[in-house]
Amino acid sequence: MMSLRRFMLCAIGGSFFVSQLTAAVEWHVIKINGRDFLSVDNIAKFYGFPNPTINGKNVDLNNGKNEMQFHLDSREMLLNGVRNWLSFPVFVHDGKIVVSRIDLAKTLEPQLRPNMIPKLGRVRTVVLDPGHGGFDKGAISGYGYEKDYALDLARLLRPLLQAKGFRVVMTRESDVFVPLELRARIANATSDSIFVSLHFNATDRDPLATGFEIYSLTPRGAPSTYEDGLTLASVNIQNGTEADAASVELSSCIYHSLLGHIGEFDRGIKRARFAVLRLTKIPAVLVESGFLTERGESRLIANPGWRQKLADAICTGIDNFRALADSKKPPLVVADYRRQKPGGAAPEKESLVNPAAPSTLSLDMLHSERPSENPAPFQTPTPSPIGSAPVEP
Repeated sequence: MMSLRRFMLCAIGGSFFVSQLTAAVEWHVIKINGRDFLSVDNIAKFYGFPNPTINGKNVDLNNGKNEMQFHLDSREMLLNGVRNWLSFPVFVHDGKIVVSRIDLAKTLEPQLRPNMIPKLGRVRTVVLDPGHGGFDKGAISGYGYEKDYALDLARLLRPLLQAKGFRVVMTRESDVFVPLELRARIANATSDSIFVSLHFNATDRDPLATGFEIYSLTPRGAPSTYEDGLTLASVNIQNGTEADAASVELSSCIYHSLLGHIGEFDRGIKRARFAVLRLTKIPAVLVESGFLTERGESRLIANPGWRQKLADAICTGIDNFRALADSKKPPLVVADYRRQKPGGAAPEKESLVNPAAPSTLSLDMLHSERPSENPAPFQTPTPSPIGSAPVEP
């Protein structure tokens, strides 16, 4: 266990000063059923949050720059205004509210301190992956096929990205079937690149389901969002594991832009072991841009103007990620986008903690890959009780 003095570099009006925080910060790992957890108080102290505020089952933290809301006995949380799905529930143990080590290292840390993501290199190429194709129609609505909408969305997105200086590679440019393994091989053959798979959603369980969601690869040793426990796949090392942190931050950048620009229901930043996420070695996400099985949303998706709005928002999110990767520019979040006036420039966000000067307490111990043989306590099905309303445009 390590104890080091924590420093924070603050930017005010272009001048910098270093403030030394008064207390040293130590990680106090709590072992429960073979899995590592840390208390919310411990996490709050490390990241500079005041003491948590507890309101019923909601646990709120806000330091003026980042805000989080955990929900007890649930995998669902809000981080900077959008829904995130943790790998394991947050719960009370011996009087302490605890969060799993995997969730701290793989979900919270990359989004709270994105400028400290390891090996986050420049981004010059975007690999667009329109889902399905050929005989694989994907989801079907009364207006058309997912494969056609996904391809059109990619075709709309490509010139937007090119206008911003990106090189764009598409895994398919016509109505053909491309095996999932080949899509990943195309992505892995590129350099200085990211992978964005474009899809539209469907469900046979809830015809009223609507909204956006986005996926990156499930961390090793953890269940995917729609799994209730660990499987054999949970402990396997996948190609995508190499870009864990960058992938979840890419998810965050695109998702905040989508919700900030378009008034749709927030279904969350999620995890899955889809083949295109498992097999790619570069930062990779899969975007679900609305439900073809819901009458109103399927009409929107069939509208070319709506798909153009989707392309604009996804492009902005990708460009936001590039600004972080290339120059450590703080990513915008949904509240920043909502404050923008139509046609106006994005507001500047407060500078992130300087990567050379924040708490130097190492997170290496949190990133060790030690899967547990035991299921998480209080594992809950999805969705859990956090309420949400459609995001206003």
